[in-house]
Amino acid sequence: MTTLVLIPGLISDAIVWEPLARAAEGRFALHRADVTTQASITEMAESLLDAVDGPLIAVGHSMGGRVAMEMARIAPERVKGLVLANTGHHPKRDGEEIKRQAMIDLGHESMETLADQWLPPMLDPARVTDAELIAELRAMVLRAGADVHERQIRALVGRPNASAYLGEIACPVLLVAARQDGWSPIAQHEEIGAAVGDSELAIIENAGHFAPAERPEETTAAIMDWLTRRFGDDNV
Repeated sequence: MTTLVLIPGLISDAIVWEPLARAAEGRFALHRADVTTQASITEMAESLLDAVDGPLIAVGHSMGGRVAMEMARIAPERVKGLVLANTGHHPKRDGEEIKRQAMIDLGHESMETLADQWLPPMLDPARVTDAELIAELRAMVLRAGADVHERQIRALVGRPNASAYLGEIACPVLLVAARQDGWSPIAQHEEIGAAVGDSELAIIENAGHFAPAERPEETTAAIMDWLTRRFGDDNV
């Protein structure tokens, strides 16, 4: 049975993909990825390939999407599909380290303050007053803590340039973009789709960068529809 490797993003954990895990349980084997201890995107990818046996479909949110693409680069014979949600492919940008360092410093001063500053721009503006959603995501950020935040930020600053190898990815790819995602806009996902050979794009309405948490039913439905169409017979 093919394994769904569910990869969270920056200072995120398994709650982001839990609705999908519940929907896929029994149809796919599941592996909830831990990417909190590795020092680089490549190390994250290698550790997940080592943790799972056999064929897999890598499902990544944000930073997790970069890990998923790196898994496909390292082990194309094992990665049968990619789901890339709210993610990007560009290399490090000029001046990025300065902004990232400021966030690292803020995290070590107060993760509470970091969460309060970082989360609202990640969401659909209409959801920033959703107290239940904010509380859930804020608790997730605080669970991660400053050291994990710093380690993951440094991994992102040193990230591989996925743009350089997207054309080599031969497996089916589902791109999940959100209408109100200003961090990883729809056009960015369209660029990835144009570079890979076999892609589909699903757009989640009324959601921002945390689409899997903001609109779990819609995001899960889009992914399960694609998984069923492209891999259903493989897992009967």
